[in-house]
Amino acid sequence: MSTATASPPDSPAGRRHVYLCPLRWSDMDAYQHVNNVVYLRYLEEARVDWMFRRASEAGVEGFATFGTVVASHEIAYRRPLVYRPEPVRVEVWVTHVAAAKFTVAYEVCDDDGVYATASSVLVPYNLAGGHLRRLSQMEKDYLAEYYTPAAA
Repeated sequence: MSTATASPPDSPAGRRHVYLCPLRWSDMDAYQHVNNVVYLRYLEEARVDWMFRRASEAGVEGFATFGTVVASHEIAYRRPLVYRPEPVRVEVWVTHVAAAKFTVAYEVCDDDGVYATASSVLVPYNLAGGHLRRLSQMEKDYLAEYYTPAAA
């Protein structure tokens, strides 16, 4: 249920992974809009689709095999999102890459506008050894395809 799109060739921006996230009636709170905590689930679903399914299709197994953990999240809510049968679009791209961490940006949106923007700092982690690790070259190359510098 997801697709990835590429930016125009003359654009300095990298690709964005697009995940179409279904809304559930239970996602709404007493105020009749999607609860703020649910947005974290939407981000997670999009990130997992991008880092596990899409990366695996591209031949990159490191994220799933070795592991990656979330170090921090930041979300800015722009407008209320209410239940509807159509999915909401979650776009994912990379804004920073270092040897042992990277930052992913998101937009939760549809054709009518942006509901939230967010970012997550992710840290490669060796699940078997229980310690931090560095990104492999293959992982860095995959992240570079989705790299767009953060706005100043």
